[in-house]
Amino acid sequence: MSNKIFQDHYPDDLSHCYGCGRLNEHGLQLKSYWEGEESVAIYTPEEYHIAVPGYVYGGLLASLVDCHGTGTASAAAYREEGREIGSEPNLRFVTASLHVDFLRPTPLGGPLEVRGKVAEVKGRKVVVDITIAAEGEVCVKGEVIAVQIPAEMMS
Repeated sequence: MSNKIFQDHYPDDLSHCYGCGRLNEHGLQLKSYWEGEESVAIYTPEEYHIAVPGYVYGGLLASLVDCHGTGTASAAAYREEGREIGSEPNLRFVTASLHVDFLRPTPLGGPLEVRGKVAEVKGRKVVVDITIAAEGEVCVKGEVIAVQIPAEMMS
């Protein structure tokens, strides 16, 4: 279970997100997985993900925090229940709150390491703390409060 890509186990009807949906050919297709107690994703921005020359656009960074946070929330809920990720019934989460702090400009041109730590799992709510590092330096910190998708939103 430790090296499974979280997003690969989303049901097809919930796999279209711009940030992490494997079925969105125009999206970022973020891939998150467990590394011990932390979740990890590596993402390399394209040249067009630019803010000012040489630096990553903040909206992209916020999207990475958002999607890595909800993916981590889903995987954490499965862990909490002692179930394999992707097993029925599906546990998918959406963002209830997104907080992002930009600590320093994020350089464009190399991979970004996105890491998540589960701060709380309480019923249908999961809180995840996220960092994004470039060249070994944390550039972004964020928090995602994710809530389980209501049954009526799932097909």
